[in-house]
Amino acid sequence: MAIIRLGLILHGVTGRMGYNQHLVRSICAIRADGGVPLPNGDRIMPDPILVGRNEEKLKSIAKDHGIARVGTDISAALASREDTVFFDAGSTAMRTMLLTQAIEAGKHVYCEKPIADTLDDALMIAQLAARAGVCNGVVQDKLFLPGLLKLRALRDAGFFGRLLSVRGEFGYWVFEGDLQPAQRPSWNYRKRDGGGIILDMLPHWRYVVDNLFGDITAVSCHGATHIHERFDEQGHPYLADADDAAYTTLELNGGAIVQINSSWATRVRRDDLVTFQVDGVLGSAMAGLTRCYTQHRVNTPRPIWNPDIPQTERFSEQWTEVPDTREVQNGFKAQWSDFMRHVVAGTPWSHTLAEGVKGVQLAELAHRSWAERRWIPVPELEV
Repeated sequence: MAIIRLGLILHGVTGRMGYNQHLVRSICAIRADGGVPLPNGDRIMPDPILVGRNEEKLKSIAKDHGIARVGTDISAALASREDTVFFDAGSTAMRTMLLTQAIEAGKHVYCEKPIADTLDDALMIAQLAARAGVCNGVVQDKLFLPGLLKLRALRDAGFFGRLLSVRGEFGYWVFEGDLQPAQRPSWNYRKRDGGGIILDMLPHWRYVVDNLFGDITAVSCHGATHIHERFDEQGHPYLADADDAAYTTLELNGGAIVQINSSWATRVRRDDLVTFQVDGVLGSAMAGLTRCYTQHRVNTPRPIWNPDIPQTERFSEQWTEVPDTREVQNGFKAQWSDFMRHVVAGTPWSHTLAEGVKGVQLAELAHRSWAERRWIPVPELEV
């Protein structure tokens, strides 16, 4: 068995997502496991350099996790022949510039979504990577969630029959920053910095819908900025002018309807922070991040509508849970492992930047729908 070193340039690990999901739960976890196994028995060992603007914070993170290298000069890091993969989890506003630099330096690239803040930039990045012949990818972590994997299994088994509708609810209360610290960075709520829940979350819903339910043909979206004043990381008030909620309806090829509410200004009274109810002619399912419940046609009870008496039926108890049949690892870690295998061994990979373009397209069309207050067709993209 050989250990194959893979040099990674990691940008954005001082942020919440970059640190928790990508550094700690993915790269560090993979290193602790002894690397990523290949079909021939060899293992890929990621060797990261952490790059960013705050050298002191980078050094502290590196020390805490046994990482030897940090840097503040991205150009110098990209010039190194020892590190062949560039990853970005920083702010959306910088992503086009950083990915362009990395691709032009000959690096394989992997990044958080959205891959750009406009469709034109997203297309440019994907086409640049294709012309350069570098391996490329976008994070599509929700496809690896146990709850959604169970939905996929139900679909593949024909459980739903003809699909009728999907209803998604996502969100939680993001604190304004005065009474309690905000759970998300302040740039998320400023338009000039690339903030907004439509650009943040609709790229997620695009790949979820594409991979689980069908092709999107049209979108209707209404966005809102419910909370207008928030407080930044220094405790200073600022104008929150980016959308913090989006109410989206999608039409699929074949006629099924998908409705997804996304909000950072809602309090949770459901089983999980994101839930999907899928209704088909033969059966329905309700899935969260990890659990999934079903109700088949032959097991569907007959509810009684009587508004004059209190409801006695416990509707949630009338569903059957889909059991766990396999161990599922962290979705970010699983996708990182697949990308490393793709880079080193050329194994199959479908989560390319071209797929990321579709997410930016949907977000842009959703903004247009909101502005024009109408349905907008979603054309097929040629990347």
